[in-house]
Amino acid sequence: MKATQLEPEFQKIADARHHDPFALLGRHVVDGEATVRVFLPRAAAVTIAEGDHVMTRLEGSDFFVWKGKPEEVPERYRLIWRDDEHREHLLHDPYCFPPQLSEFDLHLFGEGKHWHAYRMLGSRVHEVDGVGGVLFAVWAPNAERVSVVGDFNFWDGRCHPMRVRGGSGVWELFIPDLAPGAIYKYEIRHRDNGVISLKSDPYGEYFEQRPKTASIVSESEYSWNDESWLEVRRQSDWGHSPMSIYEVHLGSWQHGPEGELLNYRDLAHRLVAYVKEMGFNYVELLPITEHPYDPSWGYQCTGYYAPTSRHGSPDDFRYFVDYCHQNGIGVFLDWVPAHFPKDAHGLARFDGEPLYEHADPRKGEHKDWSTLIYDYGRNEVKNFLLSSAMYWVEEMHIDGLRVDAVASMLYLDYSREAGEWIPNRYGGRENLEAIEFLRELNVAVHTQHPGVLMMAEESTSWPQVSRPVHVGGLGFDMKWNMGWMNDTLSYIEQDPIHRKYHHGMLTFSMLYAFSENFILPFSHDEVVHGKGSMLHKMPGDEWQQHANLRLLYTYMFTHPGKKLLFMGTEYGQGNEWNSTQMLDWFCLDYPLHQGMKRAVADLNKLYCTTPALHRHEFEWHGFEWIDCHDADQSVLSYMRKAGDEVAVVLVNFTPLPRHGYRIGVPTLAEYREVFNSDAELYGGSNTGNGGVQLMAEDQPWMNQPYSIVLTLPPLAGIVLAPVA
Repeated sequence: MKATQLEPEFQKIADARHHDPFALLGRHVVDGEATVRVFLPRAAAVTIAEGDHVMTRLEGSDFFVWKGKPEEVPERYRLIWRDDEHREHLLHDPYCFPPQLSEFDLHLFGEGKHWHAYRMLGSRVHEVDGVGGVLFAVWAPNAERVSVVGDFNFWDGRCHPMRVRGGSGVWELFIPDLAPGAIYKYEIRHRDNGVISLKSDPYGEYFEQRPKTASIVSESEYSWNDESWLEVRRQSDWGHSPMSIYEVHLGSWQHGPEGELLNYRDLAHRLVAYVKEMGFNYVELLPITEHPYDPSWGYQCTGYYAPTSRHGSPDDFRYFVDYCHQNGIGVFLDWVPAHFPKDAHGLARFDGEPLYEHADPRKGEHKDWSTLIYDYGRNEVKNFLLSSAMYWVEEMHIDGLRVDAVASMLYLDYSREAGEWIPNRYGGRENLEAIEFLRELNVAVHTQHPGVLMMAEESTSWPQVSRPVHVGGLGFDMKWNMGWMNDTLSYIEQDPIHRKYHHGMLTFSMLYAFSENFILPFSHDEVVHGKGSMLHKMPGDEWQQHANLRLLYTYMFTHPGKKLLFMGTEYGQGNEWNSTQMLDWFCLDYPLHQGMKRAVADLNKLYCTTPALHRHEFEWHGFEWIDCHDADQSVLSYMRKAGDEVAVVLVNFTPLPRHGYRIGVPTLAEYREVFNSDAELYGGSNTGNGGVQLMAEDQPWMNQPYSIVLTLPPLAGIVLAPVA
């Protein structure tokens, strides 16, 4: 029989068009007779190992058939086959195994309620009836046929076609005898036009190093040692505890001796030692989810379940997190559910149709970033994202997710002109599906993992971002205070002689400081794309630039809100951040940069050890103005409070020292200067009140019952505390 004369069902298999290969292949018993059929391209001869039954080739084809009594061949059998290069292979037949995914899992997935879809989809080391292998599963409802392809089958889509599970759109296949480390993709044939695409696994947990894009079967062998950290995290009162975050792009923080990227394990030891020296207690990683394009910094990711292989394996990353935890350092991950890239191997038109994205570009594309937007109203897409969040928390022990670009999710008209967007069903601009997704995301994470924190990068005045869902909020724990950041940088960039005309840019933040749980960020976004480094945003000569930056950090560390600094800004790197190069660590050969680094380390220590500076960062009773009106001298004075403990803060944004400056204080006590950003140790002029007895006088001032007279150093901030 010639191949052209094959029966239609056989021909579909041969053409890789069959949506249900199990209907024809494998072992079938009909009317007391067993039939075994296999399709093996490149096979010269095939034998069923159990019983040594030689199979007959259908003439002119790659089909082999055996018929006999059912008891002669067990349900799970192996094939001995010799290829066209005379090599023998012994493998179990994938088509003699029953479906593995439960109907309950498929139901939850279809309902959008499978928070752990990563345990169902993707590739998982699996065992069936004592036979080991890998179970593959993928969602592709518009496919006519899906195959697993890889090195193990010559990337031939005819070899391992999958079975579709009813109307779920989920395809699965158990490939016995396959081991971790196998490289694979999905070959997908569109059901209408026959177009074939080759896709990485959306749920893949490990990928080849760029520029290659295939997925790798992964099985963790890592043993965690951070249970004590996780238990403390579950019980922590994080809102009333200090939180100082060091934001890091792992690819450019440090490199190896030959300029190579470091492994996660090397990074763990280097980074933890540095972070502990500097006094930060959290690191926040720019997206380490797998991404094809280095200059995207990870914000255009294709692997939502995989730490990038640029720095090693998933277990290497587990070591990184574990080592941080063992040293008292929390790990946050920048996570991007707002958009995804158009790369051909990724999620775009995954099964030949818009699947993860909206079909209409007015809803489905971010033209600013040339990326696609998730269809948050589709249950399976919600599952994909919700499950990704759960994966990082559960499998990688991440302590919190910073959700990127939330504003772009909330508004249908985000960065769009009239006519370029579609209103919601009520005629408004709010993306109702995205709002519901964010609320469900936050409820799911908080319900399953108390103590894990969810943070929003949200740049508008959307109300109640960091308020619970049950009171109408979005359910995040914290929100980046972009308004404070923009106002503060705009102010500090002014020449000091003009700052008095912009005084309100500093005081305005206290009108809304407790409307949300805020993080104060000086992030990566502020030191790229021509914005200049933090140091070179500052006006004046070199000394004044350093003094201004130390002053700015003093203001940040004493202002209500958790703290975040991007790497390199803590020692005043002069150049803009360049993601293709490591930081300019040579700056620390120079005294002013050494002083900046010491100042930030001491500010961290002061902040973390002074309850008045961190106990009530989200509550109005933790802050009180002493004087917010001294615009002419560009001076602010305020108190941070925790119970009876008080920290008095003064910041002078001019280069003039203020001698004999009177300030109101709440208690008749001696005060001492516990921090001065103008100290000689930090590269300052050493003007201030060190060693000076600052005794409060019984003279009311600035609505306070007592007052003291002191010296304000130039372009500097000082912190005073009552002597116990």
